[in-house]
Amino acid sequence: MVAVPSVRVGAPLTHDKLTVFPLYLEVPAAPNYRFADEALADGSAVVEEVSEGGSVPNLAVDNKGEALVLFVEGQELRGAKQNRVLNTSVLIAAKTKTVLPVSCVEQGRWRYTSKQFTSSEYCSSSKLRQVLKKSVNDSTLAGGGHTSDQGAVWTEVSRQMRSVGSTSETMALADTMTFHKSHTDRHVAEVAYSEGAAGLAIAVGGRLVSVDLFDAPETCRKVWPRVIRGVAMDAMEERSAATVSVDEVTAAVASLRTEPWKPVAAAGAGEEQRSESPRWHGSALSLNGNLVHGSLVTAAV
Repeated sequence: MVAVPSVRVGAPLTHDKLTVFPLYLEVPAAPNYRFADEALADGSAVVEEVSEGGSVPNLAVDNKGEALVLFVEGQELRGAKQNRVLNTSVLIAAKTKTVLPVSCVEQGRWRYTSKQFTSSEYCSSSKLRQVLKKSVNDSTLAGGGHTSDQGAVWTEVSRQMRSVGSTSETMALADTMTFHKSHTDRHVAEVAYSEGAAGLAIAVGGRLVSVDLFDAPETCRKVWPRVIRGVAMDAMEERSAATVSVDEVTAAVASLRTEPWKPVAAAGAGEEQRSESPRWHGSALSLNGNLVHGSLVTAAV
């Protein structure tokens, strides 16, 4: 069972086929870590290939700073030999070098464009997160580490690229997102961060696709726009104008407590649990017993 604080579901924010429910904590916390974007921007954290030759599912991270650094599941890193996305949320301890588990989202490039990676403003769509979460759950629960089904990731990246009418010489997710930037920017503007929210539950059409809960509103504020940009791509493919009820979202948030959680070895600092059920693929990252990031992504139907 994951130690989930008391959560209140806020009024829905809607735009086109997208509905977002802000999640509020009764007792919000202040984060005791830095967000990866900030640490990468000022050089206190550096992400590179693990070697000159590189390794598709692994990146090297060096946290030179005095604070923990949080990388969030699904966030995109660009540069080096090919763009990647994070397979899981990871806390990197201060003054620590370790490995980040990632998946490639640029199948047609394996050459350097930069030495170091930078963080983009995008996060994986809910459909891509579904592929990532399911395969990483299968791997971690079997004791195999945070490895994804790379072939399935490439398949989903190319499927959505075709579906939304974009192209890319290197089959890069980044090119699809850039091509439709005006579309994703409108969604970010119309369902902007709700002050004080520490999480968000998202429905596309009449289907609840994800729940993300953080320990602090400050973290959610930083993650919110990139998560919206990701699901805006799912909304582009959606035909149904249906939505979901607050009761359904409340039940989903309650699932963060009642899912069949099993402890697994964390990819970095803290404690990690994973869950698989007919409804959800789940993961939860905690530090000293306190939830840092809990997430549910809908299972395929």
